[in-house]
Amino acid sequence: MIKLFNTLGHRKQIFRPQHPERVTMYVCGPTVYSWPHVGNARPAVVFDVLYRLLCHFYPQVTYVRNITDVDDKINAAAERAQLDIDVITRRYIDSYHADMRALGVAPPTHEPRVTAHMEEIIAMVQRLVASEHAYVAAAHVLFSVDSFPEYGRLSSRRHADQRAGARVEVAPFKRNPADFVLWKPSTAEQPGWDSPWGRGRPGWHIECSALAMLHLGETLDIHGGGQDLVFPHHENEIAQSVCAHGGRPLCNYWLHNGLLRQHNEKMSKSTGNMRLLRDELQCHDGETLRYAFMATHYRSPLDWNDDTLLTARRNLDRLYGALRGHPPVAAEQPVAVLEALADDLNTPLALTRLHELARRLKRSTDAAKQRHLAGTLRQGGVLLGLLQQDAEQRAAMPSTADPEQVQQLVADRDAARRARDFAAADQLRDCLADLGIAVQDLPDGSSQWSRHSG
Repeated sequence: MIKLFNTLGHRKQIFRPQHPERVTMYVCGPTVYSWPHVGNARPAVVFDVLYRLLCHFYPQVTYVRNITDVDDKINAAAERAQLDIDVITRRYIDSYHADMRALGVAPPTHEPRVTAHMEEIIAMVQRLVASEHAYVAAAHVLFSVDSFPEYGRLSSRRHADQRAGARVEVAPFKRNPADFVLWKPSTAEQPGWDSPWGRGRPGWHIECSALAMLHLGETLDIHGGGQDLVFPHHENEIAQSVCAHGGRPLCNYWLHNGLLRQHNEKMSKSTGNMRLLRDELQCHDGETLRYAFMATHYRSPLDWNDDTLLTARRNLDRLYGALRGHPPVAAEQPVAVLEALADDLNTPLALTRLHELARRLKRSTDAAKQRHLAGTLRQGGVLLGLLQQDAEQRAAMPSTADPEQVQQLVADRDAARRARDFAAADQLRDCLADLGIAVQDLPDGSSQWSRHSG
């Protein structure tokens, strides 16, 4: 039995899918206008663990995670880089996929790109206009929140609480400041598609509703994403989907992961403290990052810093250390780990249960029991996406970097200093310190490195 905390209702509930042998799950994916950051990775890891858990209990799990490849932020990024939009989106899609592989995140069942499904998006907008839940104004199509009395239920916001400018676009042609865009006009320079309302492109919210319905049907079992998406994105998804589908609910279980912090400050691009995955993966292996994401419960804020990552590396190495000398053998999934994950995806408790198995393995002197415990420990790791490396090879990995890696990091830091990007230079110095490397800056602007003696 799986229990999940449902944002719609604000309580933990027993999970009962619509069909006893089939589960449908949709998770909002990345908007591909920049390099993936750790904030992109947390929901990917969280819902990858949920996906693994669901696959253990149900014979068919259909998991959809979209890619938003048409957006004003993408247009701006392409203009800054003086590159074609397709070049920009392909660059960052490839980077996202590479980072997800490094983190051990399995591909979803379907990964639809918005630009490949304009026909379905336009058709949903047409249904909303025809049913008078949407209206046309100034070449825009807007959803009328006044036509949906339950608007605000997910986020616990009443209509009177919706304030102009609070994460909604203010425009004079809106009947209600909270009305949101379903379709907007495109200039000659912007991406656009022909529609009944002229050449244009979709608003952000309608994309997810159309893609979820296409691949999973009108009502989903699970819809996931970060807490920052509850309002307005998921609130708007509910409104437009319910109205387009004759009152049928969009989703039965809404799950939201907590946000990332750094030194108790929200991690965001606006504050300039967002850490890129490609930088983190230069300093730490992907499995260490994955462990760090799971060491905090998914609904809680996660303080992401160097201490968090060093602790994750040490704890992961302890698990691998227990497996040394024990070749893989067939075993069942450990009940204690399954129970922890089935209780609202309690990954910190699941990791504790893995360490309990590791301690029992280390204390055991019975060869048959050791084989059983080692197999059980590895199977528990499978549920979390951990412990899939060879334990002997993992143990042989130096705690410090090899000279070639160090030279590259030092060269990158020197280049950052020459460009007067001191924030990047400091981060690379910290990265080298994590690897046991001390850097001394020389008068000529270069630097030399040495390994810490301790």
